[in-house]
Amino acid sequence: MEEYKRDIIINIEEKQTIVELSQMLTPFKSEVYLINRSGGHVVEANVKSLLGLISMQIHNGDQVTVRTVGSDAKEALNKIIQFLT
Repeated sequence: MEEYKRDIIINIEEKQTIVELSQMLTPFKSEVYLINRSGGHVVEANVKSLLGLISMQIHNGDQVTVRTVGSDAKEALNKIIQFLT
């Protein structure tokens, strides 16, 4: 099983929504996670889950790690990075 990780800085436009992000990743078989290490806490959430995304409370300028696992993990990683940066 393929696994990829990449640290990114969040830079999204105001019009982008978590619903769009979640729906965009639905076709991928891979699991997609965001890991946020801000404020002394580590929070990891499944990006395909709206509740998980809401719990992340990420903002522009936050550094997060994107982790993808599965048969199309590289493609999923590239797609989410394109959306979040």
